[in-house]
Amino acid sequence: MSKISQQNTATDANGVSVIHTQAHTSGLQQVPQLVPVSPGGGGKAVPPSKQGKKNSFVDRNSDEYRQRRERNNMAVKKSRLKSKQKAQDTLQRVNQLKEENERLEAKIKLLTKELSVLKDLFLEHAHNLADNVQPVGTETTTTNPESSGQ
Repeated sequence: MSKISQQNTATDANGVSVIHTQAHTSGLQQVPQLVPVSPGGGGKAVPPSKQGKKNSFVDRNSDEYRQRRERNNMAVKKSRLKSKQKAQDTLQRVNQLKEENERLEAKIKLLTKELSVLKDLFLEHAHNLADNVQPVGTETTTTNPESSGQ
């Protein structure tokens, strides 16, 4: 099989060389290769949103330009105010949570003291009950004058 190939190089609008290769082989089709034009190969890629736009001179005195700048300035002000308000709200929430945390810690201390006092009372009461109850196997017999006559 003989292979006959022909290369055509063209540069597109983005500064990229496109190499078209035609080969007469067994029906295989080759895909075009993209090669940067600059020798360093570090060209910038153009985003799709700006590919269709032309670099035309913008008249800074035109009404359209002034309107766009005014709208942009208003949007920036609105964004900055919103950001500032969000920061203030966050700071206020932090302060509220700190105060609530202090209240809850004070309540924990109070309840811990109360628990300690109640536990001491319970243990004292349980100790007194244990002293008053005699063990089952060591009963003492006492004479009751009323029960002996019957």
